Amino acid sequence: MESLVSENLAALQKVQLQDGSPLVEPLSRAVPEIHDGRSSPAMLGASTTATNGAASRLLRTVGKRLSTLAVALLAVLIVLLVWQHYVRAPWTRDGSVRVQVAKVAPQVSGQIIDVRVVDNQFVHKGDVLYSIESFDFEVAQLTGAATVQQRAADLQVKLLQSERRQHLSHLATTPEEQQIFAGNAIQAKAVLDSAQKQLAQAEINLKRTKVLSPVNGYVTNLLMRVGDYAHAGTSNIAIIDADSFWIDGYFEETKMAGVCVGDRAEAKLMGYAQPIIGHVETVTRGISVPNAAGGTQGLPNVDAVYTWVRLAQRVPVRIAIDKVPAGVPLVSGMTATVTMRPVTAADHRNWFDRAQRDVVDQLSELFNGPSARPDCLPVATTLRAPTDSLPAETVPRSLAPEQINPGLVVGINQSPRSH
Repeated sequence: MESLVSENLAALQKVQLQDGSPLVEPLSRAVPEIHDGRSSPAMLGASTTATNGAASRLLRTVGKRLSTLAVALLAVLIVLLVWQHYVRAPWTRDGSVRVQVAKVAPQVSGQIIDVRVVDNQFVHKGDVLYSIESFDFEVAQLTGAATVQQRAADLQVKLLQSERRQHLSHLATTPEEQQIFAGNAIQAKAVLDSAQKQLAQAEINLKRTKVLSPVNGYVTNLLMRVGDYAHAGTSNIAIIDADSFWIDGYFEETKMAGVCVGDRAEAKLMGYAQPIIGHVETVTRGISVPNAAGGTQGLPNVDAVYTWVRLAQRVPVRIAIDKVPAGVPLVSGMTATVTMRPVTAADHRNWFDRAQRDVVDQLSELFNGPSARPDCLPVATTLRAPTDSLPAETVPRSLAPEQINPGLVVGINQSPRSH
């Protein structure tokens, strides 16, 4: 037993730690008491304690090294994921809220006598924005109505005169006279038709003295006031279409492989935590090329390319808005960070499975590159023209002379002898 303990202690004394100290103290110091060549119980206990302490220190040393290795591997993994997310993942800080603006211009000229809106007011489609002095247009409408009545009476008389002569014998009239009266009736009809169209124009112009909002939206940058003169065809008020907001994300071309029509998109505005949810509606198929412009003498103007400072082009991606969180306003021009979220079956799993799947996908794309998806950008766009439109003015149907002047020519063809 004594020889076995001595051999174990001698072997452990040869093992040194990192600081150069022996793993086990020398035998003379570790086992001070030896009696008659035989080990005492105290000596055996001390040797066992020293052995156990050495083994525990060895395990701690190995554990520290393994922990350091694990932390290093985790740090490398995090660096790779951050690099993949920053360089290859489809996201951009260069996004902005966009909107359509209706520039309203009057269709008739005149002095503004009534402004019914204020700046930033919400208006509905068809609401009156302002009114133009209507006196001149009312006079034109009344004059047109009187002219139509006069022309209708003239046509009625000439039609009956022509019809009466068509039934007379050649002893009472001549073919030439019949033709003259028939021609007079045709001319009178043409004059009446022209007068009715002028009346329709006057009535429409009178309606146009009240300028209406063409969309649901917000009045913006209102500068007009009562007393200003409105010129026909010159815009003097702008309405932000509240139903036309969308988001444009300008993605680097190195990230376009991860952008497909229909993908889920999240746009986070500056200053708001909740993201706006939408989907990719269209992708722009062309951007400006500086080298396409002609230089002097009509030759191509090709810019010098420095390969060590090569910058990726940015491609506009139109994102339709599906859901806006409560309390997040949509203001055209606000900047947003846009992130793509492909629509897959993984969206229905719990958050841990989704996170694990995202890590695997990002590492796969880092080493293998992004995988192409079929029909990512369809040839035929899914964007459709808006279904709403402004009502078009139609020319009213011309009235018959009898409708304009009823009872005017009753009995005109009767013989005087019958009275």
